[in-house]
Formats: sequence, C-alpha cells, structure tokens
Amino acid sequence: MSLKDQIFADMKTAMREKNASKLESIRMLRAAIQRKEVDDQTEIGDDDVLAILQKQIKQSQDAIKQFTDGDRADLAEKEQVHVDNLKDYLPEQLGDDEIAAAVEAAIASTGAESMKDMGKVMGVLKGQLQGKADMGKVSGIIKAKLS
Repeated sequence: MSLKDQIFADMKTAMREKNASKLESIRMLRAAIQRKEVDDQTEIGDDDVLAILQKQIKQSQDAIKQFTDGDRADLAEKEQVHVDNLKDYLPEQLGDDEIAAAVEAAIASTGAESMKDMGKVMGVLKGQLQGKADMGKVSGIIKAKLS
C-alpha cells in the first residue's frame, strides 16, 4: 500500500473513531497532496508525499516556536499534536551516527573539500536521506565537516 493510500485509509478510520485532532491533521495533509497533484497535473508518488509531509511538519514546528515566543501555549500545544499525528507517516529516523556516516561517504564520493562544495554533497544526500533525517541537521553536520 502506498503512503498516500495509507493516509486516505487512516482518514476514514479517524472519521469512524471520531478522532477530531487526527482527522484535522490528515485532512490538511490530504489537501496539500491534492493541491500538488492538481498543480503538477499528475499522480504523485511516495517521495513527493514524504516531501509534502516534511514541509507540513516543518511549518508546524516553526509555528510552535512562534506561538511559544508569543506566550500562546494553547496554540503551540495544538500544533504539537498536529506534528505528532504527521510524524506517524515518516519512516524511522536515522540516528546522529548514521547521518554522520552518510555525510562522510557523500563527502568522499563527491571529493568535497570546502563550503563551496556543500551543494554537491547536499544533492547526493537529499535523495538518500529524504524523509529519514532532518535535512537541517544534515546541513549542520556538513558545514561542520567542511569548515
């Protein structure tokens, strides 16, 4: 079963169980998926769904930070529930050691020596680690290694 099919099946389950918070999260994700399909006029695959999922999680995490800074704990908590609901669809996340090993391998394979080569390394890693690691964390590790 594809990730998109799993999301749609979970939406039906959330409706039957009357789980309002999960249903809201899935509906927002489903709307983003459908928007992408309409814009591209094509059926999207799991890689595109993962990219949309990560984008939604990142937006919610940014909102949590802003709500926390603005002393709006109620809204921050609501966004955190949204993030928790969406994280169920991400593949198992890699640990720091595994990310560092992948970065080392990518640096070796591209022959990167300085920060000028960071784009090459990110290009290699994006395909390998998409959905399995926070790309912001990966970027920080690359910067540390190339500095």
